[in-house]
Amino acid sequence: MKIASRYLRLLEPYMFGPDVMHVEERLTTLGFYENTIDGIYDEQLYESVRAYQGDFGLTPDGIVGPDTWNAIGLDPEKKYPLPEEGYSIEIDLEQKVLTLKQFSETIATYPVAVGKPSTPTPVGDWQIIQKTRNPGGAFGTRWMRMNVPWGGYGIHGTNAPESIGTAASHGCVRMFNEDVNGLYDIVPLGTPVKITGEVFTGRVLAIGIDPGPDVFQVKTILTELGYYDGEIDGIYNEETAEAVRNFQKDFNLVADGTVGVDTYDELQLARDQYLEDREP
Repeated sequence: MKIASRYLRLLEPYMFGPDVMHVEERLTTLGFYENTIDGIYDEQLYESVRAYQGDFGLTPDGIVGPDTWNAIGLDPEKKYPLPEEGYSIEIDLEQKVLTLKQFSETIATYPVAVGKPSTPTPVGDWQIIQKTRNPGGAFGTRWMRMNVPWGGYGIHGTNAPESIGTAASHGCVRMFNEDVNGLYDIVPLGTPVKITGEVFTGRVLAIGIDPGPDVFQVKTILTELGYYDGEIDGIYNEETAEAVRNFQKDFNLVADGTVGVDTYDELQLARDQYLEDREP
């Protein structure tokens, strides 16, 4: 299941960050944005996103979610070879530890925060393709973007150091600012990043499916949105299906009580909007 690291959208105060800047840069390259590239999601960027979405057959809602991230894409001109210095990064989602290696030697290990079960950090083999100093706010003192196509996923600092060691983010990897400063100075663009661990896989949920943490997460979100008031557990029963159907009706989805790709996406977006969640 592909879930955007955070849904970029027009809010007051404006959302900002290096992920917003990437959208500005890509839309500038694609001919849809002619304003200042400043990392701020304002009315001008909102209208540019809507124009792009309309031209490419996407719902022109001005929200940068997984489909829009995928469509905007990564810059095909940016190709980074593996660094000659032999640096690599490994991130263990279960242990919540980032390991810096040089060839086969471990140089340092750092505690990190990773994605929540509902917005997991993407498992796989990636590369660092963008580095930014002092992005500010929830991104802390440094940002290193990975080439995950369906969202603005990065390794960055934080203004919430108490979250380190937990599953707390929208999929990004958070570090203490002093740790990410040191890592940033060592690793070059092109550094490989290997992320491993057991994560939420996005099963299609329906009555009769085996209990699981994905059902628990869906029930949690439905409770936050006011659609469900039963026990929050991992069991997908008729009460859960009815809550899903009611949500689907309100959000113009097929009201079949089954949670698939479209319903997952709408649930996460609705939760973020309801809670005004803008954290990476």
